[in-house]
This record gives sequence, C-alpha cells and structure tokens, in this order.
Amino acid sequence: MATEAHARYVGAIDQGTTSTRFMVFDHDGHEVARHQLEHEQILPQAGWVEHDPHEIWEATQDVIETGLSRAGITADGLVAVGITNQRETTVVWDRRTGEPYYNAIVWQDTRTDKIASALDKSGDGNLIRDRAGLPPATYFSGGKIQWILENVEGVRADAEAGHALFGNTDSWLMWWLTGGPDGGLHLTDVTNASRTMLMDLEALDWDDELLALFGVPRAMLPEIRSSSEVYGHTRADGPFGGAVPIAGDLGDQHAALVGQVCFEPGELKNTYGTGNFLVLNTGTEIVKSSNGLITTPAYKFGDAPAVYALEGSIAVTGSAIQWLRDQLGIIKAAADSESLAQSVDDNGGVCFVPAFSGLFAPYWRSDARGVIVGLSRYNTVAHIARAALEAICYQSRDVVDAMVADAGLDLTILRVDGGVTANELCMQIQADVLGVPVSRPVVAETTALGAAYAAGLAVGFWANTDELVANWHESKRWESTSTPEQREAGHAQWKKAVERTFGWIDVDATPGP
Repeated sequence: MATEAHARYVGAIDQGTTSTRFMVFDHDGHEVARHQLEHEQILPQAGWVEHDPHEIWEATQDVIETGLSRAGITADGLVAVGITNQRETTVVWDRRTGEPYYNAIVWQDTRTDKIASALDKSGDGNLIRDRAGLPPATYFSGGKIQWILENVEGVRADAEAGHALFGNTDSWLMWWLTGGPDGGLHLTDVTNASRTMLMDLEALDWDDELLALFGVPRAMLPEIRSSSEVYGHTRADGPFGGAVPIAGDLGDQHAALVGQVCFEPGELKNTYGTGNFLVLNTGTEIVKSSNGLITTPAYKFGDAPAVYALEGSIAVTGSAIQWLRDQLGIIKAAADSESLAQSVDDNGGVCFVPAFSGLFAPYWRSDARGVIVGLSRYNTVAHIARAALEAICYQSRDVVDAMVADAGLDLTILRVDGGVTANELCMQIQADVLGVPVSRPVVAETTALGAAYAAGLAVGFWANTDELVANWHESKRWESTSTPEQREAGHAQWKKAVERTFGWIDVDATPGP
C-alpha cells in the first residue's frame, strides 16, 4: 500500500483473453497493487469464440477502481497509464452510441477459414505476406472485420458513412476512457495495427491494396500512433476519477518483450498464457521469415525508429490445461496439472497436440485439429496431463527452431513469463526440450509491466531504457538435464504426432455462417 497520497506511480490496464487486470507499479518496477476479473468465453458453435465488449469495459472500470483503492491512491498518484491487450480480437461498434454491432470475435476464432483459404488460392496471400509480414490466417483481424461487414445487417452502410468503428480491445478501451460517444479518441499503436493484415509493415500505415482485399472502409479504422506517447487523458467522470495521461499502448506480446527488457537484437522471450508467444528482437531491420514466423513491429517509442521482431504464435498452450479442467474434468484447478503430471516419470508413449484452433506457427494449418495419440491400456490421466505440459514445450521448440533458421542465432537462454511459468515441472521440461537454461524474472507479470514502462517513458518517469534494464532481476532458473539424444528422440515423436493433425478439417467443405 502507498504511504503517501501523492506518491508517483504508473498504472497498467492488461486486457487479456480470459481476464482484465489493473496493476500499479513504482519506479523500481515493483508491483504496488492489482485487481483482476475474469470474463465469459462465449462459444456459439465449434470453432467460434467471442467476448462481450460491454462486459470487458465494465470489468475494466471495476479493476481500475479497486486497484487504485488497494494502492491507496487516487488519479493524482499516477503519472500515466498504459494499455496492453489481447491482439487481433475484433470489436466493431457505433461511434454515436458506443453499442457494439456484434460480440468481439476473439483471435482464436476460426470462422474465417474460408476467407483465409481463398486469399491463398487467389495468390493474394503473397501480397499480405510481403506487405504486412503475416500469412493469411483466421488468427488476424482483417478477416474478422470482413465477416462482420458481410454478416451483420447494417454494418457496411454505417462503416462507409463513418459511423462504425473497428478496434482491437486497446482501441475499444481507449475510446471509452477518453469520452466514448462524447469525443472519445479512436487510436491504436503500430503493434496492434500490425495484427490486422491491413498495415504496411514499412510505412506503418493502413494500406489501400490490403484494405481492398478485405473490403474494409478506411473510415472505420483507428489512427495508428507509436507505442509510447501521450495520446490523451482519461475523463474525470470515468473510473480513474480524474485526468490521467494515457501514454502507452502495446499488444500483449510486444508489451511482454518490453517488460522483459529485450531491447537488444537477438534477445528472446516466451510468454506462457492462453497460447504461447515467442518474440525475438531483430532491431530496426525487417527480417522476413522463410520458416513460418511472423514479421512484426516489436515496439515504437515516440519519434524513434520502430524496432522489429520475429514472432512465433502458438494458439493453445495454457488453454489446453483449462481444457483438462473444464471439459475433461480430470483436474479441479489448473495448478493440479503439475502434481498429476509429476506422479509419472514420463508420458508413457502419449503425445497430445492441442490443435483446437488449427496450428499456428510454424505450421499455419487451419485444417488441423487436436489429437491424443500413442494410447494403450497402460496409460492414465497422469500421462495425458504430462503430455499436455510437454505439448506446451514442444510447440515452443518448433518456433525456436524456426527462429534459429531465420535469424541465424544460437539460443543461449530463454526468458519466460506468464501464468504457466508457476508450473515448475513445465519449466523444467522446457529447459530439457530446448537444451538451454530457462529464466523467470522476479516480476512475472511482464505484460502489464511493459505497458507501464511504455507509458512511463513517454512522460519522463523513466529517462531511458537503461533504467528499465536495471530493474530486471531473475527469480528462478531451470538448467537442462537432458542429453542431445533424449531431446532429439522426444522431438521426433512429437513431430510424428503433429503430422497426425493435418487434414482433419476440409476447409472448403466447412459450413458457412
């Protein structure tokens, strides 16, 4: 708890896939207070995943008010606030009323598989790869916007008239925090814009040719800004109860890279959340991938040149543990996966590939679906639980291998963060699968910390990134105990299981909406 009413802190709104939190940090990067609320995962049919934008906005207000109370401060105790968010999740709303035209379509949603497939078959996918740095995939926002324009009555006419607005959840929250229908700011940053398939990676602006591919009117898109600058101020009648500069905006994985202070080319972090996201800093150079990775802005601080990255996105990792809990009922809490998996020495020949939303990097197979293979009567739920933890680690290895091939680096250490890093068995498996040490920082919530850092840099709370690097401290390190032969044998078995997921769904035959 803060001891002075006017002590200076930075706030961070972390709007994630399963929950929204507000955190307060001091100058040393230490957590002062937090509050977090989960929101509903709406699953209308197989492959569809939605959120209620109103529920997210309500939760955001609640976590801010409670977080400030726990910190013992009011709005004037904050020098700035940053926003970080689940990327690609698509909200389209009416600027006149603030009413969403449809639920938010979540990044995991696969209803746009026909759109993505058609782009590749027509050859337009190559334009998206070259211009936006992304493969055409259900993952990204462009197809989701197109689906709403084509399937929700009245949206296209309102979009062309300038009434319908699009944004990821960063834009949705910033708009409400700065006034909503009464002059709210319609903005995003380069990292979020880069996840739409609509932004030119070099120009850092919306691209007319890409907009035409998806039939998206430019008028509905937010203005693209840097990741660290004063965009505006919160409204006094909002949850902060006063005017606080909103000065940071980063997609969640970019924020985690900043929170892990990976400011030098070659530095790599892995965030373990609903999915896994590995991001490698490549400096001011745009490195195009030939091994299934995404090329993306890492961050852009004010007027400084953009820093770029290679990213490997994995759709299902931590959410596979939730599936064991919620759908199969073999554990009561996510943390139970560790003790259950620890009760056996190995996976008993079982491989679990949780391709529930297809496979993302480095495979990009929307026709894949989840498999559990290698079962015999010997196996128990403990083997399945261990295979789920191994799946998190092997999917990460596939991405690391692609990064080594693309960037020509030799991995010496992996910096990790996110909820799954509390599972010490999983982190040991990760070190063994990769053959390198795995390092977790003292502040594991690096996504929120990165948003706070971006906001604090913009207002001079931190003078430069050197101060941020000085704040980073290691909490725990896991050393590899595996031999090269063990690593390669395990990975070969994993690759065989991955191949079994291919071609399960006939994309062209999938029923339309």
